[in-house]
Amino acid sequence: MTRRTEWAGATDSEESKGTRRRERDGARPGRERSDRERPEKSQDPAERARAICLRLLTGTPRTRKQLADALKKREIPDEVSEEVLSRFEEVGLINDAAFADAWVESRHHGRGLARRALVQELRTKGVDSALIDDAVGQLDSEQEEERARELVDRKLRSTRGLERDKRLRRLAGMLARKGYPEGMALRVVRRALEEEGENADDLEHGGF
Repeated sequence: MTRRTEWAGATDSEESKGTRRRERDGARPGRERSDRERPEKSQDPAERARAICLRLLTGTPRTRKQLADALKKREIPDEVSEEVLSRFEEVGLINDAAFADAWVESRHHGRGLARRALVQELRTKGVDSALIDDAVGQLDSEQEEERARELVDRKLRSTRGLERDKRLRRLAGMLARKGYPEGMALRVVRRALEEEGENADDLEHGGF
């Protein structure tokens, strides 16, 4: 009797374990179904569009054009894309004006880009021309020239030992790649070389 009772107890225990195992196994398909039903994989285009936009906006601001391009790549219908993006603008999740302002502030002070380069970058982001003009309008010529001098001062030491004309071309070329006008670039570089003691009067006046 004792053995039979022990065996029965073991059977009950094994059955309980089996039941729990089946319950666990049975839960997996539910989780998989839940994964399949995530918004971005939903069959509803609007729900998919919202999920895509929210994911792309996490941690990084985006322009309306950037989000529209992303939705198009994922084959979201144009009318659905327009509706979702307009709603995101209404609630402030998309703000191209704020994006442009922040871009100018960051890229000018962080990378030393001038207005011309900033305009080009914002155009590639799909920002409206009027918003670009407002954003880059925060910078005036004096601010640009001051930033150009800072950039030249940083690079001046690395050009020592080179011929004078080569120094001029290298430094002015660096400013040109960042969008500074040729006249301003040459003026800033000549002044920096003169302050260093370099005779810049007879440096080339041609392009770089």
